[in-house]
Amino acid sequence: MEAALGLLLVLAIAGSGLAAWRLTSSPRPVLSPEREAMRSALHHAIATLPHLRRGLDETSAKAAAPHLRALTQARAVAITDGDRVLALDGISGDDASWSHLRDLSAHVLDGRVHVQPRTNAVRLSGSNGSAVVAPLVIQDESVGALIALYCEDYRLRPDDARVVGEAAALVSAQVELSVVADQEERLTRAELHALRARISPHFVYNSLAAIASYIHSSPEQARELLAEFAEFTRYSFKRERTYVTLAEELHYVEKYLRLEQARFRDRLTVRVQVDPDVLQTVVPVLSLQPLVENAVKHGVETRSGQRTIEIVGLDRDVDVELRVRDDGIGMTPSEVALALSGDAEGTGLHNVDRRLRAAFGENYGLEIETEPDHGTTVVLAVPKFRVGVRTA
Repeated sequence: MEAALGLLLVLAIAGSGLAAWRLTSSPRPVLSPEREAMRSALHHAIATLPHLRRGLDETSAKAAAPHLRALTQARAVAITDGDRVLALDGISGDDASWSHLRDLSAHVLDGRVHVQPRTNAVRLSGSNGSAVVAPLVIQDESVGALIALYCEDYRLRPDDARVVGEAAALVSAQVELSVVADQEERLTRAELHALRARISPHFVYNSLAAIASYIHSSPEQARELLAEFAEFTRYSFKRERTYVTLAEELHYVEKYLRLEQARFRDRLTVRVQVDPDVLQTVVPVLSLQPLVENAVKHGVETRSGQRTIEIVGLDRDVDVELRVRDDGIGMTPSEVALALSGDAEGTGLHNVDRRLRAAFGENYGLEIETEPDHGTTVVLAVPKFRVGVRTA
């Protein structure tokens, strides 16, 4: 989705180059040379981006409107959401003007750019001017319009309609990115909620049973394990946390493993080797723990004898690579596909994979290296830094 929107954004900014060409080829006086006109058009195109990435409302529309007017070289521009005029820049309007602008906005419900040779939407220079109305389309739905208004003595050209259409595409692409980002954030939170919900019956029952087994033989250890259990569960169910440092995630993973070691005793050996330089890297909360839980399930529970789980953290230049390995029964290719698709029993691996891709992009999903009877290694990679991803 973001790749498609990125392409649309490139096309829209290319349209700003057309606006610059208009500045230099127009018979009207031009105060700057061709290169300066191009620079100015690109400046105004780019200046709209931070405002529109916050979504389409009165605040963002009013901030973007002056740049869109400069980009289109119109006498005035209006931005509507279909029902309301969010912004009008270049002239002032009255109640009748707002009503006529809303009527103009309705013309683009078919998704096409419309040219109005004469309109009484706003009176310019004491008479009725012309207008170009371009739709704002978000996820294939028309949600409003960009309206460029011109004086009566200005003769509209095909290039005017094209420039206004490209400017509207720029607005649409940026607003759609904000919508997609919001949807991704809500989906990520929903998936995190689902993951937290599943850390309950099986783990809780086994942990409490293991703690109970120590009450008479080693009451001090039972108290320590109970404290570990309480701290881990508090961490797992903290609602306000979306991202944590790797150091913090590892801290609670080690508590989880202590509870599992209490359950399996000498059968489970844990090895942790993480480069100290990567400990402050930000990761999604509960991104490592489900991988370790999966290793316990497939590497220890389903196979007799002494078993080992290894956690390795490596510095890979701009990225951090985390590897969770078990020496259990391994997985077949079809089982790997089911686990990552979410169709297998439990949703841990799929959940983590989905949240990683949502946070960092498609290059940062999980990879599973496995072979039946030879164990499984789950590889998780995260960037050392990503704009917008930070701990609470």
